[in-house]
Amino acid sequence: MLRQIARLGRAVPSAGKHALAVAVYADAANEPKRAQEAGYEGVACVDDAARALELYCDLWEATGLPWALRWCEGLLDFILAMQDSDGRWLNFIVDWEGTPNRDGRTSVAGGAFWQARAMLALARASTILSDERIDAALRRGLEHIVVAVDVPSDVRALHIQTALTLLDGKATWPLADLLDGWGDEVMSCRQGDVLMNSPYEQGQPHLWGHIQEGVLADAGKRQGRPDFIAGARRSADLVFCSVVTQRFDLRRTQPYDVASTVYSLTRLADVTGVSEYAALAAAARAWFDGRNAAGQPVYDRAAGRVGDGVDGRHVSTQSGAEANIVAAQTLFGDATELARRLSSAEALPVAVHVGNRI
Repeated sequence: MLRQIARLGRAVPSAGKHALAVAVYADAANEPKRAQEAGYEGVACVDDAARALELYCDLWEATGLPWALRWCEGLLDFILAMQDSDGRWLNFIVDWEGTPNRDGRTSVAGGAFWQARAMLALARASTILSDERIDAALRRGLEHIVVAVDVPSDVRALHIQTALTLLDGKATWPLADLLDGWGDEVMSCRQGDVLMNSPYEQGQPHLWGHIQEGVLADAGKRQGRPDFIAGARRSADLVFCSVVTQRFDLRRTQPYDVASTVYSLTRLADVTGVSEYAALAAAARAWFDGRNAAGQPVYDRAAGRVGDGVDGRHVSTQSGAEANIVAAQTLFGDATELARRLSSAEALPVAVHVGNRI
């Protein structure tokens, strides 16, 4: 996982002397591929960089390894450079010089997911890194979250995570009063007892980014809202139990589907003390090692890469940024052990050493 992220890492000169980003996709030979599912999108994005910043902040905190800090600083430079002066984030760069994509629908300033993910990553970084730029960027970005209306539930869950992270960091932020209202929003977006990702979603909610149950559990504990925890449990029992038991036997399963599932089940286990949730989380993690519809490992430990998912009965040969970042977060114990064994040459992008470009 960490080796693949390093293979996909590149310098972004216009974002700063030390700025780093991660190529969105890679083929079977680990050659980066550009994103063009919604027209030409670009080579790297804030969505991935933000999740990577969270990961490397966790690794730096856990290990104290200098190369983990180098990743933190490089990703931070990139994310900060992608924020406009009004506080909104762009998502994609169209080339490795760092030219922002200002027109694509998956990159426009203030897009819900990348705005939320950038804020969450900076919230985490604020607890680890001493950089005065973080606070200023958070304050500029927060305005757009606070005033946002008709926010999809899966995005609002990221806002709640951000608030919880900042409040846990003991920073003085006017966020505690927002948590109840945001939690009520998430609770109200449901079909029966199942928490949905948006009011327009039909049938079972997609699992990609579906973390509402875990977020509500944490918010309920902090805010003294047992109704949040109870609602999260009712939904989790309906959303996750059967899919984990059936080894994610879906038409297509991506690592982020599994990572989101593990996150919610782990948070519910920690908040409620119910051992069944911890057991389900462990079973879901095993998806990466072959407990899946294909019956094959998605995480190739020898090669150090995670496939982009399981399609039917086949593991994808592609291995991009999201798959490896969320896998490392989900298998964090493995990632931490691996990190301690890697040299900086293995863990950092070639770009850091020789200025490599694609």
